[in-house]
Order: sequence, then structure tokens, then C-alpha cells
Amino acid sequence: AYFSLTPQDFLYTAEQIIEYIADDYAQIILVHSYTVKSWSRELLGCVSSLIGLICACCWWGREEAHHIKKIVSTDLTLYDHVSALIRIISYKPFHKCIDGQWPNVETILIDSIITFLRGAIDAEKLSCFIRLTTSLPDTLTSLVQTAPYDRIVLCAHGLLAEILTDEQLKELKIVRNIRRSCFDIIEQAWKDPSQKYQHIPLVHILRGFANLSKNDTVQANTAALNKMPLLIEILDKYPIVYDILWGLSFNSSIQEQLRLNHSFMTKLTEIKKNCSNETIRKAARGILWNLNSDRDKQIFTEKCDSTTFDIMISYSHKDKQICKHLYEQLIRTGYRVWIDFDQIHGNVMDAMVQAIEQSRTIIICMSEQYRRSNYCRAEAEYAFQRRLKIVPVLLQEHYKPDGWLLFLIGQSLYVDFTKHEFPIAIEMLIKEIKALHMQDLHNIEVQSNQSALLALSPSVPCLQPLSGAELRPENVQNWTTAQIT
Repeated sequence: AYFSLTPQDFLYTAEQIIEYIADDYAQIILVHSYTVKSWSRELLGCVSSLIGLICACCWWGREEAHHIKKIVSTDLTLYDHVSALIRIISYKPFHKCIDGQWPNVETILIDSIITFLRGAIDAEKLSCFIRLTTSLPDTLTSLVQTAPYDRIVLCAHGLLAEILTDEQLKELKIVRNIRRSCFDIIEQAWKDPSQKYQHIPLVHILRGFANLSKNDTVQANTAALNKMPLLIEILDKYPIVYDILWGLSFNSSIQEQLRLNHSFMTKLTEIKKNCSNETIRKAARGILWNLNSDRDKQIFTEKCDSTTFDIMISYSHKDKQICKHLYEQLIRTGYRVWIDFDQIHGNVMDAMVQAIEQSRTIIICMSEQYRRSNYCRAEAEYAFQRRLKIVPVLLQEHYKPDGWLLFLIGQSLYVDFTKHEFPIAIEMLIKEIKALHMQDLHNIEVQSNQSALLALSPSVPCLQPLSGAELRPENVQNWTTAQIT
């Protein structure tokens, strides 16, 4: 298979190979995907080799997004190509021929397609499209349960983590196997001199688990394994582990495990102060934010009557362009708006806290990337705990809020920017913001009247302030009626 080779084994670079055959390749796969049931062994071998070569070229260059764009340059050709690959991989007779000992053409074909799809989902916003319009989730679920080839099972797990919602992952029985097999494979790859597992570099395995780490069910199952020492051991060589630990640290049991590792806590504090790598430093601060038991005392300090901003925009930087237009339109309308265009440098968590505490309303710009962002989750949950007015807007076609994001927005109506022209969507958004502000004014008036009545009434018992721990989403079952209202 091409994955076992290196770029030095070829006369041409990955870029040159893709440039030369990209157009013909995409057309060949599209045409033959409709006749997969009648393929000869010779055609099967040719298609398997062709897809394997293209996939390996993307892999070698470490620039999957750039190379995939060269192969499928428009959204339409991308969707056509992905659909063609899914038609091929969904052909069940191929599954029965997968060989766990000596990869044959069927094994190489399925392995290559899964690997390509994994890279394509990383590069493009394909997860919602695949989840809602194709049969791939069912095919992958079947493969992880039946395929005898570990590499295919591992990659299928990674793809499922990318394309399924949190709730769908929770319903699958394979979730328990995902977290156990992932850690077994991570450990084997870490101990192997090549730092690979069946030719898969450890960094790619960790990238797959980084997506899983955002899932609350996976977090809970991972906590039971007590594998934090393994992740801490490898994080110096693989900085992506900081992002994994940040995702896992939203779980209270994992928080406790990390707090008990004093050397790790010391390391985080040192990174927070002195690390020159902005990404690592941001993750370290995010982990410390989640582990900070004193945060509850900071969260519910009495809020000032005056705010600096009417609105704060919370968004994933992959949606920066549309959020910039959103910001400009709100400014023109007369609102004071806070938005981070340049990805805050310095102490990002302190800047986030300051922005939220100085804002009245938060616009949550929902997309798959937003839901997967540890920083966005920390930002949204803090705004929720501070009881800011939440106005959700939907920016990604096909996406439906899930996981922690679904919990936060609850039954709130959201403005769908994917179904309306931008001017109409903006008008709907401004109308919603005005309605919330009018509600605020009404509540202030009611509270003022109640205060006047209380001043004339006998003294009544004073209500205790609500703690941050009480209002955290994971404690919803313990909320009282007073806390809900």
C-alpha cells in the first residue's frame, strides 16, 4: 500500500502527482461508482490503487486541505466525489473480503476511502452533509463491528466521531469500545519506535481522539479508565494533547484526576506564564480555568448596573467572515458590540471574562466548529452562568445544535442565516435583540415596584445567592424552581 511508502520513493512530489491526474481521477471515480456491482477484479484493483495513490499524496504532503481543494475545487464537485466514494465503500460484498492479516485490494480500497474522507471532513464542513444526506454512518458502524483490520476500525471510529452528533454517539454501543481501543492504540503507538500504529502516525490518532474528547459521554467513560498519566506523559512531544486535555477537563471526575497530579498543575502554571507557543498557552489557561475551584466565587460577584457593551458576539474563527458582516451591521444599527477579530493574545480567559461581564447580551454563532471548540464552550458556559441574554444564530447549513450547545440554548428560537438572505436575517436578529432588551426594561420596572412594596412590608427572609456549581449545566437535575426562574 502507498501508505507504507515515503515521498522519496517517487520521482514526483505529491503536488505534481495530484496536479497531473486530479481531473481524470475525480471523473473516473464518479463514473465507475455507479456500476460498482459489476466491477471486474481488474477494475477493482485499478480503482483501489488510484484512490490509494491520491490519498497517500494528500497524506505525504501534510497539507490535506490544500491537496483536496486541487482534486475537488468546488462544493458541487466535492459533494459529488464524496458521494461517489460513499457509494463504493457501502458495497457490502467488499466488507466480507477485508483481510486483517494481509491487506488485499478490498482492504486497501476501504482503508483508502476512509482515510480520504477523514481528511476531507477535516478540510471542509462536510460532517453535517454526510450525516444528513448519506448512508455513511450506517456503513461505518457496520465496519467497526465486523472489520478484522484494526486500521480500518480505528479510522472508522475517527470518522464517526466527526460526523455523528453527541446524542447519536451516546446511543451507539461502540462508544465504550472507542475510548478503550483508542487508549490501547495510543499507548502502543507511543511505545513503538516509529511512533506509529499500523503505519498511522500517532499524531493522526491523537487528532481523531481530540474530536472524541469533546463528547460528554466519551469524557465520562474516559474518566473511568484513569488514563490521564498517559496523556500527560506524551504531551511534550505532541502538543495536540493539550487540546485533548482541555476538552476532557469539562468533566468533573477528570478535573479531580488532573488536580491531583501536582507536577502537571505546576507545569500548566509555568506554561501560562512563560510559554511562547500561543496555542499551547491558550489551552493551558483553558484547562486551568476548568480546574479552578475558586472560579465559582468569581462568577457570581454582583454585576454592575452599567455595561460597556450591548452585545458580545461569540463565534468560531472559521466563521469569521460572516461574523464580521454581522458585527458591522449591528454597529451601524447603533449597538455597542464586542467581538474578538484577532484571536486575543495574552490571557484569553481573563479577556473573555471581562468581555462577558461588560456585556448585556451574547450572540452565539452556532456551527459544527463552534460546538467543537473548547474555547467557545468555556465562553458560552460562562455567559450562561452569568445569566446573559442568549441569542443563538445558525451559520452552518445542515447543522443542528447538539451536545453541550443544545443544552445551553435550550428551547430558544434562533435566527437561521442559512435559510434567509443576509439582510432579512439581520433584520430578524435585531428584532429579537430589541425584544430581549424590552423584556429587560420590563423586568427592571417590575423589580423596582416589588422593592417599593417590600420597603412597606414586614421583613422577609433573605434568599441566599446562587453558587456557580449549582448553576452549572451538569447539575440541572438539582436546580430549584427559584434557580430556573
